[in-house]
Parts: sequence; structure tokens; C-alpha cells
Amino acid sequence: MKRFTKKFKSNDISFFKQKLLSWSDSFSTSIFLNSNNYINKLGDYECICACEVHSKMPFTVSNSIEKLDNYIDQTRDWIFGYLNYDLKNEIENLKSKNRDNFNLPNLFFFQPRKIWIIRKDQIEALYINKEEIEKDWININDFSVESENKTFNTPVMRSTLSKEQYLSKINTIKEHIFLGDIYEVNFCFEWFCEKAKIDPVKVYRNLNSISKSPMSVLFKFNELSLVSSSPERYLKKKHNRLISQPIKGTERRDKDSKVDKNLMINLGLNKKERSENIMIVDLVRNDMSRFSKPGSVDVKELCEVYPFKQVHQMISTIESEIDQNLNFGKIISSTFPMGSMTGAPKIKAMKIIDDFEVTKRGLYSGAVGFIDPEKNFDFNVVIRSLIYNSKLDYLSFHVGSAITAKSTPIDEYNECLLKGEAMILSLN
Repeated sequence: MKRFTKKFKSNDISFFKQKLLSWSDSFSTSIFLNSNNYINKLGDYECICACEVHSKMPFTVSNSIEKLDNYIDQTRDWIFGYLNYDLKNEIENLKSKNRDNFNLPNLFFFQPRKIWIIRKDQIEALYINKEEIEKDWININDFSVESENKTFNTPVMRSTLSKEQYLSKINTIKEHIFLGDIYEVNFCFEWFCEKAKIDPVKVYRNLNSISKSPMSVLFKFNELSLVSSSPERYLKKKHNRLISQPIKGTERRDKDSKVDKNLMINLGLNKKERSENIMIVDLVRNDMSRFSKPGSVDVKELCEVYPFKQVHQMISTIESEIDQNLNFGKIISSTFPMGSMTGAPKIKAMKIIDDFEVTKRGLYSGAVGFIDPEKNFDFNVVIRSLIYNSKLDYLSFHVGSAITAKSTPIDEYNECLLKGEAMILSLN
């Protein structure tokens, strides 16, 4: 599909982004992808905002990946959407019996009428209707940014597991590890509020000020909103190059620069955290080798520690060379869900997850991102995220950690609380 394009300049890109965010909220379906000026050689955009549905992929409960491939070929345009964690049940012979509070389809993608892309100081509009570009440019710049003093009722979040229940489950999971059933499993649990009234844009602003991340997203589709401050990249494709950046290893930040530096160094040297990360790197390498050119899968970074605003994270980068025309579905079928959110071996880990977790993950542990007309794409891992249904007044977030033989249950519990801290604070 041919889109009409026009480039603009702004004297204050940061303020324009805030206006763009507020303006996008006026549409029933919109997505705001924000890199937060994160300096990363893999980042192509500072921000992408897409609004208003031109077409969308029909909701489906079977053959979702095949139908998505067909939709990609039919549109040959920018599309944006999500992969639900339970898409795994279509990829592998798996079932989930746990409670599902959102009942979302396994995937959803839409083709927007309006796209705004920010690269450094350059702003570009990509529109289906040329006549709307100038009008919207004026409207965005005139749009009132939400007042920071706006208030809403603070939801009281409850956990699906008590501390004691969590510790007991971790000890039982470790028994499976000692028996050799698994080497590592990412165990998560949900925090929720059943009578929540929030403003997703406000919460997104709050969360983004607390925890600026390179893969942050506000995704709104009808009554559902995903507010995400994810630091993790699931997969990025650029021409014939494929990149994955799994995260395993988390440490708090400290206001004292010397203490903070030592925390960062110690995380990099931590044998347990490195072991967790390396196990997932091996899993990702194996997944990518299923469709990559022989001998091209390469670990570019191993257990590198990156400082983020709230935490330090241990990140590895794996790259490979692929056929540029390889179907998106083939790549997803071979790599989803991402190893960092399952464990190893992957299928056995996913079975144990379903046995021990109380609720379905849904969007959590899934992925959100875009596919462009050349079939390049970029998707995050949905972590550090709140999910809100305005019709049901239901608000939820999950936290979790990797469990290995060396895991101490109380330390894992405290790591989960650390990861949930930003989401809780964003609601105040």
C-alpha cells in the first residue's frame, strides 16, 4: 500500500512526544512505542505512534500464525500488534487450565491509518489520506498535554499468592530441578485489583518517569490498555539480520554512586545470575539455529550489565543471518515464547509453569511491536507492564524470576517485589 509522507521539524521533540501521546489517546485503537532516548546501536526510532484502524486481522482461536502471515502478505504495509503468551498452545502440544481474566485472542494486529515516526530531531508522518496530515500536525501541536495534577483513585493491588504460598511453590519447583526435569524455570504470579479506575495515559507517564526503558509501550485497543516499561527485546529483524536480547539477572540501583557501581560490578560477577543468563542464551541459540543460515548464529554480547533508571540488568545479545524473505510465522513458531520467560528445556518448563502458576499470563510474557512493509520487525518482551480492562475495571500485573538449583526462595520473592515496585508507584 502506498502511504503519503511528509517530514516536519520541532523545536522541542520531547514536548511534541508528550502532545503526540495525549492526542493518540483520542482514538479507540492506538499504540505508542517509545525508546526514551536510550542510546542503543540497535534502535532505529526514538518513537513510533500509530492510530486509527484501517484494517485489522480477524480474531482467531486456531491457525493464528498462518492467518497472520496471510494478513502480512495482504496488507504489505505497517502493522502493529501483540503475541499473547498462550500462543504457545498453538505452537506446541500444550494446554492451559488456569484462570484467564482477560480472555484475549492469541494475537491481534491492525493496520493504522495514521503513523508518526520520530528519529532524533526529525518527525515523519505516514498517512493513507494525504489531506489529513497537515490538519493533524496542527491538532497535535495544539493538543493539551494532560495535567500532572490530575488525580484518580489509587487501586489497592492484591497478590494471587501469599508470601508463604510463593515460598512453598519455589521449594517444590526446585525438587523438579534436582530430579533433572528442568534446569531453569521462570515462575511468575499476578497482582490485581478488581475495581480499578485509572487513566492509562497518566499511569504510563508515571511509570515512564520512574522506569525509563528502551522498549516502552502504551497500547490501547478498545477497552484494553497495556502500559509497559519493558527493557527487553524479544526479536528484531532488519533485512537479513535477526537479533534477540534476553535478560536474566537483576539488581537494584542505589543513590550512592560508589555503592551503585559495586552493585553493578557484583551483578556481572554473580555466578548464579550468569548461569541463568547463559542457559537462556543457549536456548535462544538453539531456537534461532532452526531457521538461520548454518554457522551464522553468534553471541555478540554475553552477560553484559546495563544500568537502567530503577535497576541494573544482565543482557546478552544473539544475532544471526536469515533469508530476508523468511516468513514471520516461521520465525515466531521457532522462537516463541522467548526463553527468558519460560526456562530450559522450554516445553517442560512451560508445562511446569502451567502446573504451578495460578492464572494465565495472557499479554504478560508475550510480545508487542510492529512489522513494516519490507517485513522488518521489532518486538519487546511484555514485562514490567500493567494491563487494564476499563469495561471490567480489572487491573493486573505479573512479576517473576528465574528459578534454578541455586535459587534461594526468599531472595527470589524479594526480586519479584523489586520488579513490581515501579508498577505500584505508577498508580499513586
